[in-house]
Amino acid sequence: MQYSPLTPLDGRVAVVTGGARGIGLETTKAFLENGAKVVIVDLDIENGNATSKNFGVQFIPGDVTDSKFVAQVAADVKERYGRIDIAFNNAGIAHSVPGESSSDEEWHMIMNTNLHAVYYGCREFGKVMLEQGKGSIINTASMSGIISNTPQPQAAYNASKAAVIMLTKSLAGEWAQRGVRVNCISPGYVNTPMTQGGMANKEWYDRWMQFTPLHRVGEPQEIAPAVLFLASDSSSFFTGSNLVVDGGYCCW
Repeated sequence: MQYSPLTPLDGRVAVVTGGARGIGLETTKAFLENGAKVVIVDLDIENGNATSKNFGVQFIPGDVTDSKFVAQVAADVKERYGRIDIAFNNAGIAHSVPGESSSDEEWHMIMNTNLHAVYYGCREFGKVMLEQGKGSIINTASMSGIISNTPQPQAAYNASKAAVIMLTKSLAGEWAQRGVRVNCISPGYVNTPMTQGGMANKEWYDRWMQFTPLHRVGEPQEIAPAVLFLASDSSSFFTGSNLVVDGGYCCW
Protein backbone atom coordinates (compact mmCIF):
# COMPACT_ATOMS: atom_id res chain seq x y z
CA MET A 1 0.00 0.00 0.00
CA GLN A 2 1.30 3.44 -0.91
CA TYR A 3 0.71 6.36 1.42
CA SER A 4 0.24 9.94 0.34
CA PRO A 5 -0.24 13.04 2.47
CA LEU A 6 -3.86 13.30 1.36
CA THR A 7 -6.21 11.34 -0.82
CA PRO A 8 -7.43 13.66 -3.61
CA LEU A 9 -11.07 14.62 -3.99
CA ASP A 10 -11.11 14.22 -7.78
CA GLY A 11 -14.61 14.80 -9.11
CA ARG A 12 -16.35 14.81 -5.75
CA VAL A 13 -19.17 17.25 -5.13
CA ALA A 14 -18.90 19.39 -2.01
CA VAL A 15 -21.38 21.80 -0.44
CA VAL A 16 -19.98 24.50 1.86
CA THR A 17 -22.32 26.67 3.93
CA GLY A 18 -20.88 30.00 4.96
CA GLY A 19 -18.51 29.59 2.04
CA ALA A 20 -18.18 33.24 1.05
CA ARG A 21 -15.53 34.23 3.58
CA GLY A 22 -13.36 33.11 6.48
CA ILE A 23 -12.93 29.40 7.15
CA GLY A 24 -15.60 28.52 4.59
CA LEU A 25 -13.82 30.39 1.82
CA GLU A 26 -10.40 28.92 2.62
CA THR A 27 -11.91 25.44 2.75
CA THR A 28 -13.59 26.04 -0.60
CA LYS A 29 -10.18 26.87 -2.04
CA ALA A 30 -8.68 23.74 -0.50
CA PHE A 31 -11.45 21.55 -1.93
CA LEU A 32 -10.96 23.07 -5.38
CA GLU A 33 -7.19 22.63 -5.26
CA ASN A 34 -7.73 18.95 -4.52
CA GLY A 35 -10.09 18.34 -7.42
CA ALA A 36 -13.58 18.76 -5.97
CA LYS A 37 -16.53 20.56 -7.48
CA VAL A 38 -17.82 23.06 -4.93
CA VAL A 39 -21.18 24.70 -4.27
CA ILE A 40 -21.17 27.48 -1.69
CA VAL A 41 -24.23 28.65 0.24
CA ASP A 42 -24.23 32.00 2.03
CA LEU A 43 -26.33 34.99 3.03
CA ASP A 44 -23.50 37.31 1.97
CA ILE A 45 -24.47 37.96 -1.65
CA GLU A 46 -21.61 40.35 -2.42
CA ASN A 47 -18.84 38.03 -1.22
CA GLY A 48 -20.69 34.99 -2.53
CA ASN A 49 -20.82 36.43 -6.03
CA ALA A 50 -17.16 37.44 -5.80
CA THR A 51 -16.16 33.94 -4.72
CA SER A 52 -18.20 32.42 -7.53
CA LYS A 53 -16.56 34.71 -10.08
CA ASN A 54 -13.02 34.38 -8.75
CA PHE A 55 -12.99 30.62 -8.24
CA GLY A 56 -15.63 29.30 -10.62
CA VAL A 57 -17.87 27.76 -7.99
CA GLN A 58 -21.64 27.68 -7.96
CA PHE A 59 -23.11 30.14 -5.44
CA ILE A 60 -26.57 29.67 -3.94
CA PRO A 61 -27.66 32.66 -1.83
CA GLY A 62 -29.96 31.98 1.07
CA ASP A 63 -30.61 31.42 4.75
CA VAL A 64 -29.62 28.01 6.09
CA THR A 65 -31.80 28.50 9.17
CA ASP A 66 -34.73 27.86 6.80
CA SER A 67 -35.08 24.08 6.61
CA LYS A 68 -37.10 24.23 3.37
CA PHE A 69 -34.34 26.26 1.73
CA VAL A 70 -31.69 23.72 2.80
CA ALA A 71 -33.83 20.87 1.45
CA GLN A 72 -34.11 22.72 -1.86
CA VAL A 73 -30.34 23.25 -1.99
CA ALA A 74 -29.82 19.51 -1.52
CA ALA A 75 -32.33 18.73 -4.26
CA ASP A 76 -30.83 21.28 -6.66
CA VAL A 77 -27.26 20.08 -6.12
CA LYS A 78 -28.28 16.46 -6.60
CA GLU A 79 -30.20 17.33 -9.76
CA ARG A 80 -27.28 19.27 -11.25
CA TYR A 81 -24.38 17.02 -10.23
CA GLY A 82 -26.07 13.69 -9.52
CA ARG A 83 -24.67 13.34 -6.02
CA ILE A 84 -23.34 15.06 -2.89
CA ASP A 85 -20.09 13.60 -1.56
CA ILE A 86 -19.04 16.20 1.01
CA ALA A 87 -21.01 18.62 3.16
CA PHE A 88 -19.26 21.23 5.28
CA ASN A 89 -21.91 22.72 7.56
CA ASN A 90 -19.91 25.76 8.53
CA ALA A 91 -22.23 28.80 8.70
CA GLY A 92 -22.35 30.30 12.17
CA ILE A 93 -22.51 33.45 14.24
CA ALA A 94 -21.08 34.65 17.56
CA HIS A 95 -22.75 36.81 20.16
CA SER A 96 -21.42 37.84 23.55
CA VAL A 97 -24.03 38.81 26.12
CA PRO A 98 -24.34 38.07 29.86
CA GLY A 99 -26.51 35.05 30.53
CA GLU A 100 -28.92 37.00 32.70
CA SER A 101 -29.35 39.66 30.02
CA SER A 102 -29.85 37.53 26.94
CA SER A 103 -33.26 37.96 25.33
CA ASP A 104 -35.29 35.11 23.91
CA GLU A 105 -34.59 36.54 20.45
CA GLU A 106 -30.81 36.55 21.01
CA TRP A 107 -30.86 32.98 22.34
CA HIS A 108 -32.91 31.69 19.42
CA MET A 109 -30.78 33.59 16.89
CA ILE A 110 -27.69 31.75 18.10
CA MET A 111 -29.39 28.36 18.25
CA ASN A 112 -31.08 28.77 14.87
CA THR A 113 -27.82 29.51 13.10
CA ASN A 114 -25.25 27.47 15.01
CA LEU A 115 -27.30 24.37 15.79
CA HIS A 116 -30.56 24.12 13.86
CA ALA A 117 -28.96 25.04 10.54
CA VAL A 118 -26.21 22.48 11.12
CA TYR A 119 -28.85 19.82 11.77
CA TYR A 120 -30.78 20.80 8.65
CA GLY A 121 -27.59 20.46 6.62
CA CYS A 122 -26.79 17.08 8.15
CA ARG A 123 -30.33 15.87 7.55
CA GLU A 124 -30.84 17.07 3.99
CA PHE A 125 -27.35 16.48 2.60
CA GLY A 126 -27.21 13.29 4.64
CA LYS A 127 -30.33 11.91 2.94
CA VAL A 128 -28.58 12.15 -0.42
CA MET A 129 -25.45 10.49 0.96
CA LEU A 130 -27.40 7.69 2.63
CA GLU A 131 -29.18 6.99 -0.62
CA GLN A 132 -25.90 6.72 -2.51
CA GLY A 133 -24.24 4.78 0.33
CA LYS A 134 -21.29 7.10 0.85
CA GLY A 135 -20.43 10.59 2.02
CA SER A 136 -18.54 12.74 4.47
CA ILE A 137 -20.15 15.44 6.62
CA ILE A 138 -18.06 17.93 8.57
CA ASN A 139 -19.68 20.32 11.02
CA THR A 140 -18.11 23.44 12.49
CA ALA A 141 -18.25 23.26 16.26
CA SER A 142 -15.78 25.18 18.44
CA MET A 143 -13.44 24.81 21.36
CA SER A 144 -16.25 26.75 23.06
CA GLY A 145 -18.20 23.49 22.98
CA ILE A 146 -15.54 21.98 25.24
CA ILE A 147 -14.55 24.84 27.54
CA SER A 148 -16.24 28.01 28.75
CA ASN A 149 -14.43 31.02 27.32
CA THR A 150 -13.13 33.87 29.42
CA PRO A 151 -13.53 36.82 29.86
CA GLN A 152 -16.38 37.31 27.38
CA PRO A 153 -19.87 36.10 28.37
CA GLN A 154 -21.26 33.78 25.69
CA ALA A 155 -23.36 31.05 27.29
CA ALA A 156 -25.66 30.69 24.28
CA TYR A 157 -22.76 30.35 21.83
CA ASN A 158 -21.00 27.80 24.02
CA ALA A 159 -24.17 25.76 24.44
CA SER A 160 -24.85 25.77 20.70
CA LYS A 161 -21.36 24.50 19.89
CA ALA A 162 -21.46 21.80 22.56
CA ALA A 163 -24.72 20.64 20.99
CA VAL A 164 -23.06 20.47 17.56
CA ILE A 165 -20.40 18.13 18.96
CA MET A 166 -23.03 15.79 20.41
CA LEU A 167 -25.16 16.00 17.26
CA THR A 168 -22.08 14.97 15.27
CA LYS A 169 -21.38 11.97 17.51
CA SER A 170 -25.01 10.89 17.49
CA LEU A 171 -25.41 10.98 13.72
CA ALA A 172 -22.03 9.31 13.25
CA GLY A 173 -23.27 6.35 15.28
CA GLU A 174 -26.54 6.18 13.37
CA TRP A 175 -25.05 6.37 9.89
CA ALA A 176 -21.70 4.59 10.15
CA GLN A 177 -23.02 1.26 8.85
CA ARG A 178 -24.68 3.06 5.93
CA GLY A 179 -21.51 4.57 4.51
CA VAL A 180 -21.78 8.13 5.82
CA ARG A 181 -19.11 9.55 8.11
CA VAL A 182 -19.90 12.55 10.34
CA ASN A 183 -17.15 14.52 12.07
CA CYS A 184 -16.65 18.05 13.34
CA ILE A 185 -13.88 20.57 13.79
CA SER A 186 -13.47 22.78 16.84
CA PRO A 187 -11.42 25.86 15.98
CA GLY A 188 -10.00 28.14 18.61
CA TYR A 189 -9.64 31.86 18.05
CA VAL A 190 -9.19 32.40 14.32
CA ASN A 191 -8.60 35.65 12.44
CA THR A 192 -11.97 35.89 10.70
CA PRO A 193 -14.49 38.74 10.47
CA MET A 194 -16.51 37.06 13.23
CA THR A 195 -13.57 37.13 15.66
CA GLN A 196 -11.95 40.44 14.75
CA GLY A 197 -14.32 42.46 16.94
CA GLY A 198 -13.17 40.52 19.98
CA MET A 199 -9.55 40.79 18.91
CA ALA A 200 -9.93 44.58 18.98
CA ASN A 201 -10.86 44.40 22.68
CA LYS A 202 -7.48 44.47 24.42
CA GLU A 203 -8.77 42.98 27.67
CA TRP A 204 -10.30 40.05 25.84
CA TYR A 205 -7.38 39.54 23.46
CA ASP A 206 -4.76 39.60 26.23
CA ARG A 207 -6.72 36.96 28.17
CA TRP A 208 -7.12 34.83 25.06
CA MET A 209 -3.37 34.88 24.47
CA GLN A 210 -2.70 34.10 28.13
CA PHE A 211 -4.57 30.82 27.71
CA THR A 212 -3.28 29.96 24.22
CA PRO A 213 0.09 28.16 24.37
CA LEU A 214 1.02 29.26 20.83
CA HIS A 215 0.26 32.88 21.87
CA ARG A 216 -1.45 33.85 18.64
CA VAL A 217 -4.74 33.44 16.84
CA GLY A 218 -5.02 31.03 13.97
CA GLU A 219 -5.57 31.89 10.33
CA PRO A 220 -8.42 30.44 8.24
CA GLN A 221 -5.94 28.67 5.97
CA GLU A 222 -4.70 26.78 9.06
CA ILE A 223 -8.17 25.38 9.69
CA ALA A 224 -9.03 24.40 6.11
CA PRO A 225 -6.55 21.46 6.02
CA ALA A 226 -8.38 19.85 8.95
CA VAL A 227 -11.66 20.00 7.03
CA LEU A 228 -9.96 18.75 3.88
CA PHE A 229 -8.57 15.77 5.79
CA LEU A 230 -11.97 14.84 7.21
CA ALA A 231 -13.57 15.22 3.78
CA SER A 232 -11.08 12.89 2.12
CA ASP A 233 -10.60 9.13 2.23
CA SER A 234 -7.42 9.74 4.20
CA SER A 235 -9.72 9.97 7.24
CA SER A 236 -11.66 6.82 6.34
CA PHE A 237 -11.48 5.48 9.93
CA PHE A 238 -12.67 8.78 11.41
CA THR A 239 -16.32 9.18 12.37
CA GLY A 240 -17.84 10.82 15.40
CA SER A 241 -14.56 12.65 15.95
CA ASN A 242 -14.10 16.24 17.05
CA LEU A 243 -10.86 17.60 15.64
CA VAL A 244 -9.68 20.47 17.86
CA VAL A 245 -7.56 23.14 16.13
CA ASP A 246 -7.05 25.74 18.84
CA GLY A 247 -3.38 26.60 19.26
CA GLY A 248 -3.36 24.53 22.43
CA TYR A 249 -6.07 26.48 24.29
CA CYS A 250 -7.82 23.37 25.58
CA CYS A 251 -4.66 21.70 26.88
CA TRP A 252 -4.43 23.93 29.96
